[in-house]
Amino acid sequence: MREGDLVIVYRDDRSSYLVKVKKGGRLQTHHGDIEHNEILKKNLGEVIRTHLDKEFYLLPPSHYDRMMKVKRKTTILYPKDAGYLMLKTDVGPGSRVIEVGSGSGALTCLLASIVGPEGKVYSYERRDDLLTITRTNVERYQLLDRVVFHLGDVAREGFQEENVDAVFIDVPEPWAIIPEAYSALKGGGFLVSLSPNLEQVKRSVEAMSNFKRIEVVEILLREIMVRKEGTRPKERAIVHTGYLISGQRILRPVQT
Repeated sequence: MREGDLVIVYRDDRSSYLVKVKKGGRLQTHHGDIEHNEILKKNLGEVIRTHLDKEFYLLPPSHYDRMMKVKRKTTILYPKDAGYLMLKTDVGPGSRVIEVGSGSGALTCLLASIVGPEGKVYSYERRDDLLTITRTNVERYQLLDRVVFHLGDVAREGFQEENVDAVFIDVPEPWAIIPEAYSALKGGGFLVSLSPNLEQVKRSVEAMSNFKRIEVVEILLREIMVRKEGTRPKERAIVHTGYLISGQRILRPVQT
């Protein structure tokens, strides 16, 4: 383990921490404290003990962990939705993508991880406080070189970028931004919008006349508890998080 590494310090689902290891640092838990200097002596997969002699495990974080453990000031796009969208839009190394509505930066961090050092994420947000927390999360995951931050109102000012591979919209009135997204996308590029209610979905789809392969889905995830005394679905679950709208830009012939 090296200083600056991210590691999951895990005991159980109620005691799981994403830690950026720093010399002299200390993780405080209900089961006792763990010195970062002791973490630095370990390898991933090993056991580490608190000063109260309670066992934790050192595990590598996944995209899921990094999304769920961002510092939050808003609700986030959940991994169940984000994973589907990554496959749907074919975002990968070298992609150039725009997101509108940075929020707390969970999607920003995922996109920055996936596009790699050769790609770029352009993140637009109207609120300075939200852009600040997004930047904080991106910096924590050491991804600042892959993200360009813009403070402003896209519906009025438009985008600065052109010919991007995908645009992700997570704002209350996505239909107001769809014309700007059309202008910024390359031919065949993907538009994605997340909306919590069906009236928003209807207005957004109506604004997508220059897009094809339009799809609206809702993704449900149910976790199963496997126990000796009985196996059943978990009582509390994240079910409805929003409706996902997607489509691909088509090039209209120039009218003469």
